[in-house]
Amino acid sequence: MSKKTLTIFTPAYNRAYTLPLGYEALCRQTSNDFEWLIVDDGSTDNTRELVRQWIDEGKVSIRYIYQENQGMHGAHNTAYKNIDTELNTCVDSDDYMPDDAVEKIVSFWRHYGSDEVAGIMGLDSDFDGKVIGTVFPPGMKRSTLAGFYASGGKGDKKLVYRTDVICSYPEYPLFEGEKYVSLGYKYELVDQDYEMLTLNEVIARVEYRQDGSSLNMFRQYLRNPKGFAFIRKSSMCLAPTWKRRFVEAAHYVSSSIILRNTRFLKESPQKGLTLLATPLGVLIYCYIMYKNKKH
Repeated sequence: MSKKTLTIFTPAYNRAYTLPLGYEALCRQTSNDFEWLIVDDGSTDNTRELVRQWIDEGKVSIRYIYQENQGMHGAHNTAYKNIDTELNTCVDSDDYMPDDAVEKIVSFWRHYGSDEVAGIMGLDSDFDGKVIGTVFPPGMKRSTLAGFYASGGKGDKKLVYRTDVICSYPEYPLFEGEKYVSLGYKYELVDQDYEMLTLNEVIARVEYRQDGSSLNMFRQYLRNPKGFAFIRKSSMCLAPTWKRRFVEAAHYVSSSIILRNTRFLKESPQKGLTLLATPLGVLIYCYIMYKNKKH
């Protein structure tokens, strides 16, 4: 059997009730040039039994890896260590791919892909087919992720990376007692060296559930301050505009207050900027505490 071109990986934590949606969509794909890698991040439901049943059915090429719970970023680390296809993309456990998504990705890459780019940026839509945010402008054939947003682009985009590129950057750090580090850390590092091709096609349908991290961000700030302080320090150096770096510095201050870290200024990679952003950081901290108390 020839090697597949694309790995679709799915981190899953107690999501046996949503995974069938993704599985059924993969069974309908017009191209089978993919492998589905499921990283079970310590589930206690029947995820393992469900996936074994699908493996036995043989409709889709599936790999299953179980690990102790580390959080989404830890599952991404594990996925990247085990992917051996040319391309990869993450499809969350509550999302799914349109029936022709794999065919569009592989065909587009075969036509336009090269060592000069890190991969493809495609579109997300909601379950009704409405594009999340904005499409890519007609003249934008390639861009960094940050460049797209800096030019006025909005909304999450589906990222398909060359495996050799994404795996050449540092792993997401794991902090004891915490389960969240922004996935944007690696994407921001890639942005420093590569652009990505833009594909104005919907290649994932997404839904933001109440138990998803997107809707629980204020709670995440309190539960994972080390992870947030880490990504803010990185972004203070790598964000494309001064305004964005200032905002990152302010958030770094707020996470440092949550951590009761009195050495935050000394540990900052941008001390002057951090000092300037401290008043705003205090306000952000107060707002985070207010929102958590409210909910």
